Amino acid sequence: MNQMLQDPQTETSQTPPPVPVDPVPAHPRFAKPQRVAFVQACWHRDVVAEARIAFMKEAEARHLTHVDVFEVPGSFEIPLHAQVLAKTRRYTAIVAAGLVVDGGIYRHEFVADTVIKALMDVQLRTEVPVFSAVLTPQQFHETEVHYDFFRKHFAIKGVEVATACAETLHGLERLRGQVAAGIVG
Repeated sequence: MNQMLQDPQTETSQTPPPVPVDPVPAHPRFAKPQRVAFVQACWHRDVVAEARIAFMKEAEARHLTHVDVFEVPGSFEIPLHAQVLAKTRRYTAIVAAGLVVDGGIYRHEFVADTVIKALMDVQLRTEVPVFSAVLTPQQFHETEVHYDFFRKHFAIKGVEVATACAETLHGLERLRGQVAAGIVG
């Protein structure tokens, strides 16, 4: 039984055809519709908008089709808007996007730290998840090279925050169902 003597055409014709692969992964659907608020700072709007555009596309692919967009002047104004929106109970999640840069007048690290801590406080007080795409680059110069780099970076962050939002909402949906069923107490 020397297989080397087989006809090569016979060997290839016995190979099963390739199985088509779905290029788009199927994302799970939600049991109930989810409504998300996207709060975007207008400071460097063209850069931050890339996060919103990428978020909206990825959110739709993940069955988050009810997204309301709100604009605020800068990142410092995001936490108050997030808190007011969370308290309405209309939203199952809130996403924040902004760019905090060193303007030379104040320490941008302090502003970014304050914003992130305030967003975490909103989330913990209201039990509405808050996601941040508020970024603070170490170096940002108002040159076309930096604008291009950060536009691309914000697009990546938009996809990442949509993924985190959808996965967290799915997890909370399961957890709340388990709590209601008495499985988790």
